[in-house]
Amino acid sequence: MAYRGLGEFIAALERAGELKRIRTPLSWDLEIAEVTDRVSKRGGPALLFEHVVGYDVPVLTNAFGSPRRMALALGVDDVEEIAQRLAGVIRKGPPDGLLDRMRTLAEVFRLGAYMPKVVRTGRCKEVILRDDEVDLLSMPVLKCWPGDGGRFITLPMVFAKSPRTGVQNAGMYRLHVYDSRTTGMHWHVHKTGAEIFRYFQQRGEPMEVAVALGGDPAVTYAATAPLPDGFDEMIFAGFLRQRAVEMVRCETVDLLVPADAEYVLEGTVDPNESRLEGPFGDHTGYYSQPADYPVFRVRCITRAERPIYPATVVGRPPMEDCYLAKATERIFLPLIQTVLPEVVDINLPIEGVFHNLAFVSIRKSYPGQARKVMHALWGMGQMMFTKIIVVFDEEVNVHDLSEVLWRLGSNVDPRRDTVFVDGPVDILDHAAPAVGYGSKMGIDATRKLPEEGYTRPWPEEIAMSPEVKRKIDELWGRLGL
Repeated sequence: MAYRGLGEFIAALERAGELKRIRTPLSWDLEIAEVTDRVSKRGGPALLFEHVVGYDVPVLTNAFGSPRRMALALGVDDVEEIAQRLAGVIRKGPPDGLLDRMRTLAEVFRLGAYMPKVVRTGRCKEVILRDDEVDLLSMPVLKCWPGDGGRFITLPMVFAKSPRTGVQNAGMYRLHVYDSRTTGMHWHVHKTGAEIFRYFQQRGEPMEVAVALGGDPAVTYAATAPLPDGFDEMIFAGFLRQRAVEMVRCETVDLLVPADAEYVLEGTVDPNESRLEGPFGDHTGYYSQPADYPVFRVRCITRAERPIYPATVVGRPPMEDCYLAKATERIFLPLIQTVLPEVVDINLPIEGVFHNLAFVSIRKSYPGQARKVMHALWGMGQMMFTKIIVVFDEEVNVHDLSEVLWRLGSNVDPRRDTVFVDGPVDILDHAAPAVGYGSKMGIDATRKLPEEGYTRPWPEEIAMSPEVKRKIDELWGRLGL
């Protein structure tokens, strides 16, 4: 199902018993974040703060903060349903490589019902504010942690258009609010938004940007998805929601934004202007340090008549963003399997904060295959940031931490089975020797073959005989256990 805006999603959460309305007045300055953090850590509901001190705009947090709410956000009972749909589309593609498959995937989406539909107006156009009317501080933007450099917009869909391809990109990059009309634009060097910005820097021209807040949560999720360069996230959002995303033209920039957004911020990023952004209490559980980033100058705000402000609070896991990441893990597994058909399953554990750990199971049939899989994964988009990849045999349940640690301890000779490589790492990896560059480790926890230097027989695992198991199953009810 597709939601016609954030209000419909909130109503669905409430019907499902997944929403708590908070009527006690609370401040945007740390108090809402502290409540959200406590609720997130114990797996609690989405929170709608109806009385934010100094504002008449409610704040929604933790809306994606559980597997059930993540599924509700995408209009399914289980996100695996989307993975199966995506696998079905991929299977229609030619067998000539990932690039050809992705082109075919794009064509399937474009020829279907998923192309964005341009409409004249929408919820985001009910109020239009220009020039001196623009005031970012009219929104209840949160300050989340004591050491933060200020207030941050944490759930923005940032739209820009590539001058090379003419295709719009939507990414999620936090915005440090400096004053009523300017913010930092925190896009890392590896991100598509930063790549588009470099084109404008080379031309010496300002870059037009629009930032949308709210709307159908599937559209918000699509802005976080690790799609190939040049693939329009709004087409993917249409695929997720099984209905085209309705888009409206901005007032002051040549961009399209979701019609049902709560707020839209329009403006430009100057190629020659930067400012210290941060620090910010990040999803790693540590503060990301301040650094110079481009400045976004807002010249128009359009919004709903009675808007709802969506926000997320990130920090030491588990937090809401962990469930966005787990959805990505499940939805994009079929794409990984297209390139690496031996991959059975993958687990990016929550404690690994997206990019620190990956547990992968494979059908191993030749020596060195685990190492081949490690290097292939490091070459796939945002998987390049994965600091530690551990590869297991196909029967291993990579989501069972107890089994993972048992196999890791049992099957690995550290000198033989550990691989180190240098390359790009996540900008937020504070342990790396340089910003964005460091080492990564692969561990082969599969059974070893003679060609891999293992000359002894691999030991047989302990297992009870099937006959005895069946007999005890039959007797179990009489044992009083």
